[in-house]
Amino acid sequence: MKKRLTQNEEFQIMKMVLDKFLWMGFGIMAFGFYTLVTGKTEIIKSISFLFGGAVILLIFMVLILREYEIVKH
Repeated sequence: MKKRLTQNEEFQIMKMVLDKFLWMGFGIMAFGFYTLVTGKTEIIKSISFLFGGAVILLIFMVLILREYEIVKH
């Protein structure tokens, strides 16, 4: 028999999962910015890291908006 989670427990689990997306997105963007500033790689490669991090952050935003929609009554 499966146990149902309370709304608070569900929120805490979702917060932990989405927090990883946030850190991963900012980490990838920071790495892209670092490679852009230091000039160790091509500019296109650095910009692609920045773009990849931004895409992950957009996925993060969509997940939050989809999971926690504001209900108007």
